[in-house]
Amino acid sequence: MTGSRQDREGAPQHFVISFAGFNRPWAAWIAHRLEEHGHRATLQRWDPQRSPGLTEALEDLARASGRVLIVLSERYFSVGTHTVEEWNAALRTVTGNHPDRFAAVSLTDAQLPAATAALEHVELWGIDAYEAEYRVLRRLDLPTDRIGTESGRRGPRFPNDPPEVWGRVPRRNPRFTGRNDVIGNLRNALVQAPSGAAAVTLLGLSGVGKTQVATEYAYRFASEYDIVWWVPAEDRPTLRERLADLAPALDLPLGTGSYGEQIRATLEALRRGSPYGRWLIVFDGCDNPDDLTDLLPSGPGHVIITSRNRDWAARHTSLVEVPLYARPESITFIRRRAQRLSPDEADQLAEALEDYPLALDQTAGWLAASPLTVGDYLTLLQRRLDSPEAVTLSEDYPLPFPTALAILLNNVRENYPDALALLRLFVFFAPGPVPLRLLREFTADDVPEELSGLINDQIRWNAALNKLVQFSVVRLEYSDLAVDEGGGGLESVQLHRMVHTIVRENLGEEESVPLSRAVRQVLAAADPGRPSDSRRWPRYAELIPHLEPSGVISSTNPRIQTFFLHCLRYLLLAGEYRTCLRLSELADGVWRAMLGDEHDQVRELSYHYGGALRMLGHVKRAEALSRARVEHLTAERGDRDLETLRALSSHGAVMLRMARYEKARELFAGILDTYRELLGEDDSTTLNEQSNLASALRLLGRYQEAYDLDLDTLRRRERVLKPRHIATLSSGIACAMNLRLTGRYREALSRLEQGLRLNVQVLGSNHPQTLRAEHNLGLCLRRSGDIAGAGARLRSVLERSTRVFGSDYPWTLMVASDYATYLREYGDVEEARRISEDVVRGYQSQLGLAHPFSIGTVGNLGLVLRAQGEREEALSLSEQALVGMRGALGERHPWTLGCAINAAGCRNITGRLEDALDLSRDTLRTAESVLGSEHPMVLSAQIALAADLRLLGRMEEAGKHEDDALRMLTRTLGTQHVHTVSARQRVRPYWDFEPQP
Repeated sequence: MTGSRQDREGAPQHFVISFAGFNRPWAAWIAHRLEEHGHRATLQRWDPQRSPGLTEALEDLARASGRVLIVLSERYFSVGTHTVEEWNAALRTVTGNHPDRFAAVSLTDAQLPAATAALEHVELWGIDAYEAEYRVLRRLDLPTDRIGTESGRRGPRFPNDPPEVWGRVPRRNPRFTGRNDVIGNLRNALVQAPSGAAAVTLLGLSGVGKTQVATEYAYRFASEYDIVWWVPAEDRPTLRERLADLAPALDLPLGTGSYGEQIRATLEALRRGSPYGRWLIVFDGCDNPDDLTDLLPSGPGHVIITSRNRDWAARHTSLVEVPLYARPESITFIRRRAQRLSPDEADQLAEALEDYPLALDQTAGWLAASPLTVGDYLTLLQRRLDSPEAVTLSEDYPLPFPTALAILLNNVRENYPDALALLRLFVFFAPGPVPLRLLREFTADDVPEELSGLINDQIRWNAALNKLVQFSVVRLEYSDLAVDEGGGGLESVQLHRMVHTIVRENLGEEESVPLSRAVRQVLAAADPGRPSDSRRWPRYAELIPHLEPSGVISSTNPRIQTFFLHCLRYLLLAGEYRTCLRLSELADGVWRAMLGDEHDQVRELSYHYGGALRMLGHVKRAEALSRARVEHLTAERGDRDLETLRALSSHGAVMLRMARYEKARELFAGILDTYRELLGEDDSTTLNEQSNLASALRLLGRYQEAYDLDLDTLRRRERVLKPRHIATLSSGIACAMNLRLTGRYREALSRLEQGLRLNVQVLGSNHPQTLRAEHNLGLCLRRSGDIAGAGARLRSVLERSTRVFGSDYPWTLMVASDYATYLREYGDVEEARRISEDVVRGYQSQLGLAHPFSIGTVGNLGLVLRAQGEREEALSLSEQALVGMRGALGERHPWTLGCAINAAGCRNITGRLEDALDLSRDTLRTAESVLGSEHPMVLSAQIALAADLRLLGRMEEAGKHEDDALRMLTRTLGTQHVHTVSARQRVRPYWDFEPQP
């Protein structure tokens, strides 16, 4: 029983709100307003296809407890394929059986089935929130004296009020069909995710409708969010640019020519939920998780990713599959796309195309504008299926789609020559977005004859483009900026990857050559120049995706080759090493065959190729490449030629990676002297070499000399290149590192805090150089006694480096090693052991057993074993490290002395007291002569010697060494410094090996 009107007005009630998925924002808002008035509301998405018939579906609604409020719209009646007559019959039956159970509101002024009159619906479209609430309450016979009341529980926004920020979300598809289960699963996954980790990947084949689902979700749930922001994510540079564009919408400072600062500030604002806590960010088309994982926002909002890559399952996102259409969905969609088709004809077409959404959209669109019958079309499809070219394009695509697309393109070819010419031009850019800025750069002289008329005639160009849009061959993206801000118009043309592939494969060489040449010319003309200027990196990032499709790599044009080399230089400087390596490998084989091994352009390419190899840890390959280059140039030009000097310097960088530190130092010193003579002391090339020499000195343990040289380089670069240049910022990090290694922790910390801010602003938080600065800041914090701060920094850098570059990347191993030593002392020893073992394996695999990094990290592992009580095993590893480091670097290198401190400690705790004492005495004596009496390592060696003496009963000598060390620690570091406190408490010191860049 529903009760009387008086009963309904006087007590809380339950309402079931039935709605089409398209109108969910209205249903959610109505439910919230009813709940604010003390009632209970249940949302019930309308899906009659789950019931045997329409009448049965309505009867199921009537059986729910409480009254049923139906949200009427055209969409409510188009869910399924029922006719108006069927609707009228079902409504009359059910409302007649349950006259008091149903009420309705209407969101449309369109004509509805006549039987809806029994529902006595009220109109909600085009009115404000107050009036809408009033009408709902009146229709349900509820009191209206508390309209607008709020209990403090924030609910959905009134559907007619847009989110505060709405960024480039694609236009809503009026033909969107079905997918209610997918959208429901997506919503549940987002809502039920742990706090701060609500990220869901929509996974499916190309063209299955992932983007459409994400778009529909954004509109359906727009009232739940304050920000909805769309990010094209098919390549990393584009997604970084789009993410940075969110900063102004959040009222964040733009920074000075820096995407890095904007991205950092944006992610931080999203994490804090300030100024908006309810946000939705959609990353559309990210098939490479490595491009995005480090940029994924965290915080109170939601993230949706669309992708074809199942690897997202391992990247802290939930997966929601987007399958092919169910057959009823296919039929409904086809009939919306081609209204002239009957249900049986739509079923025939869906069967032939295997319910593949993109194929249905394109073929139904073609049939909508064609007199061809479905039967004839299917006959034509069957004939084309016999062609291997039509059915073997890719294993990823359902069989009929290439055939259907071929028919569609034949129609374009036969009837719309301008559209065909434009499409053929587009496919020599990369799939995905093609910036309009590039398309406008074409001149009539650069393109084939059939395109020259289009280039000069904007009306023809637009007509051709619109025809491609009509047949769903391309999609247009418009700027959401105001016109006076440069927006309000077409921004990019989007070409689907499968369309791109099929069109390219059907072009002959005679047609392809002039088109690809034209695109290459446009790309080269767009070269921003000066790849070392980080302000120009966004433009380079925009061009990189188009290098391969346009044939830039195989071009014989020197201007285009130079443009390609600029792109490689940008990739190296921006830290995109894997992309640089892949492109360099492709170009190396092509250019050597085309130009010869000794051509100037091939040699220039080899520098970038070798740089990528070196940075990614492929040291042997990098060494072979640089050695061959040096040998040829030295023989041809002599050792004072500038090109030879450049090759020698590059070879020296490889030698540093191979731990040939003294040979590299000698090489750099000679090159530096020659550069100073030929170019002058302030030339940027000279300063680069001076920085290289400082790196060699630092790796040799000559920290003060390295600092003096780096400081001079920094001052000169600040004057010559300016403070925010990437090379100047690198010198600042180097100076701070040297200060830390000499024990001047406070100075190092101050310099690094400032340097990190600048690197983030200029380069972004995940650039390798920024990670290097933050890594060193973490080490400084640890040495300065901020243990918690150090752990947070090191953990953050390790996580980001692993996400961005991978666990086997040399820099990741370096940070992992330092984080493991931190965990051993202040965290989880078991985790420290696991990481340490991984680091040892990584270095031994990349660099070999005899490299100092492999040796030093073995020593670190020994310290972990000592902490776990495995004393004999720890002694074995510490002795192995000591012998190995002596062999690699000699008796007097600081790393050897550090290994000696650890070995002496292990001898001590295993009862080899005299051996420990002998080693400690020798270590202290050598350390003092190498580093001076005030260096922290020397003072650690002195405290260790005192411990060995004390255990052997030589108290007077032990006391003298201990007092001297404590006095020096107090003077240099302070009474409360962690090293001073540990020494006072007679905690035996140890030494952590820190791999250095």
